[in-house]
Amino acid sequence: MIRKLRLKFIMTSFLSAMAVLVVLVGGINISNYLNVVKDSDKVLRMLADNDGTFPDRMTKPGNEEPVQAKPPEERRGERIDSPEIAYETRYFTVRYDSDGNVTSVDTKRVSAVSEDMAIELAGRVSDDGNSEGFIGEYRYLCKSSSDGEKLVIFCDRGASLANFRNFRNNSIILSLLTLLVVGVFIYIVSGVAVRPVAEAYDKQKRFISDAGHEIKTPLAIIKADAEVLGMETGEDNEWLSDIAKQTDRLTELTNDLITLSRMEEGSSVLVMEETDFSKLAADAVDSIKSLAMIRNRMFTSEIEEGVHITCDRKAVYELISILLDNAVKYCPEEKQISFRLYTSGKQAVIKVTNDTEDVMEKAMLDRVFDRFYRTDSSRNSETGGFGIGLSVARAIAEAHHGQITVTSEGDRSITFTVVI
Repeated sequence: MIRKLRLKFIMTSFLSAMAVLVVLVGGINISNYLNVVKDSDKVLRMLADNDGTFPDRMTKPGNEEPVQAKPPEERRGERIDSPEIAYETRYFTVRYDSDGNVTSVDTKRVSAVSEDMAIELAGRVSDDGNSEGFIGEYRYLCKSSSDGEKLVIFCDRGASLANFRNFRNNSIILSLLTLLVVGVFIYIVSGVAVRPVAEAYDKQKRFISDAGHEIKTPLAIIKADAEVLGMETGEDNEWLSDIAKQTDRLTELTNDLITLSRMEEGSSVLVMEETDFSKLAADAVDSIKSLAMIRNRMFTSEIEEGVHITCDRKAVYELISILLDNAVKYCPEEKQISFRLYTSGKQAVIKVTNDTEDVMEKAMLDRVFDRFYRTDSSRNSETGGFGIGLSVARAIAEAHHGQITVTSEGDRSITFTVVI
């Protein structure tokens, strides 16, 4: 249990840290990409509004009065408002007439693209039918006039995209390294975090085990004394019979607590051997059938032949007996109990289903394996037991690296499934 608790702590903390990094790094990278697109579209719209060139105010010859740019505090860091943008931008244009024929190609402001390449790229853009987007390293914008002519403007955004990719790759690498460091830190801290719980749990298990052994001796003495008194009086005595009965119940509870404690702490030595699981299950079913008939329950079983597993024969027999005994106790009279054993792949599967008197709500199902939990505490005297048997069953299943689950198949039906 402590190992599972620690693993859950590690996974929860690690996934939380990863989620924060994904949101943070992803948000920054998405923002960077959107800024590249936004700046590119601003440049392209400026060119489109000026028929494929920058406005004259941004490209005045040096012998004329220089253009006064906005003060830095008014530009808010936007390079697009600087008059230098006209000299920094690499772009080219392709113009079409109303019949779709190329009328002009302007590649003077870019060196990596020839006229033929420009026409090819413009043709691909026209075939796609999009008015704007990326094609390779170039952001493009298509502008159509009222007379049917079309202007396709391409802006080279290779440098901006390269910066974006470099930042993206570096941020991902840094995030992975951060996750690695955080994972190691969480692993170390988890041991400290669960240590008080582990110590309390170990003390609880030791107390149960030690107290159980200490209680068994006086219980044996009480039962022996009651039997001696019964022999001396030579007649049935209601009070002595009640003492013997309650002593047997306490002995059963003590044995169950000791078994559960040993199973959970791993100190119980399981004798693992090849077992004919079909025969073992049939023996357990035969031992409970007569009890079910006496208590007026309808019992059916379906056992697949030739099922073999490696297990502790005694422990698994106890597991099946607990589930069958639980079914008999909580199944109303003249209602159905069914037992199935079959294989699924390389695993053996047990299903024990019984009708119930009460509706099985999910809150009940979530707690049936808790120690001393009873779905209806008012029926304790009728059913017997202490509500610890299913906890023992789960411990046995987990000790065999198996799994036990419970589901409700209908309003008044419950099924326990064991996979080993």
